[in-house]
Amino acid sequence: MILIDPPVWPARGRVWSHLASDESYAELHAFAAGAGLHPRSYDGDHYDVPSERYDEVVAAGAQPTRARVILSRLEAAGLRFRKRSGERPLAALPNGLAHHPVPHRLDLIASTREPPEASTVATVTFTEDALGRVLLVESADRGGWEGPGGWREPGESARAAAVRETAEETGLQLHESALVPCAYERILLTGQRPDGPGHGRLLPTSHIAVYRARIQHVAQVQSHGPEGQRLRWVESQELEPMCGGAPWWPLLAAVFTDSF
Repeated sequence: MILIDPPVWPARGRVWSHLASDESYAELHAFAAGAGLHPRSYDGDHYDVPSERYDEVVAAGAQPTRARVILSRLEAAGLRFRKRSGERPLAALPNGLAHHPVPHRLDLIASTREPPEASTVATVTFTEDALGRVLLVESADRGGWEGPGGWREPGESARAAAVRETAEETGLQLHESALVPCAYERILLTGQRPDGPGHGRLLPTSHIAVYRARIQHVAQVQSHGPEGQRLRWVESQELEPMCGGAPWWPLLAAVFTDSF
């Protein structure tokens, strides 16, 4: 069911309602698209609806109710999306990682804050050169292009893991101080997979820290990294054709394009 609370929430000189589904994110996004709500009004587990559009959205089928009812329904359905102040939810994808067959949810969050260190199990780093090109590596396991990254080792900080993984996969030597937090992935598991990638490393709630880095020179074009993966320095207009089908694409789009 699509639910909406009264327009009483002040922000940016207006008052707003919260539009949510107690059934699924798919139902919520489909209704919002049909009602013509802008994608930027999405906020994780709801859309913000300005007061002047309240009657229109109700007429389209949203059920008026109280805010506390929406919150309790979201909690009961496992659809509550938690974020910290200043963070922007980009997507919540049920079973978003095909290589993790146990039930889970993949949350993508744009943020200038690093995720909790204790639950950060892996990192990804997107590096730009002086021409604005982004360094990608080809993943043999997943058959696509992505930022260099991988699992954190015991006793290693997230930033140290990001520097090490970038060097191992691309040969590029970064300094920890060059890493700028720009986003993170959150994996919420309902069970632990018995084997395969990530066995023994994933927690009930795990985070993947995503960093951005810039180098001040035009990078030399190399075809392969030290571990044998193919490398490419990719122009911004090539990012979506190469990565648009990946579940984490909304994250990359938010950081490097004007799509969000």
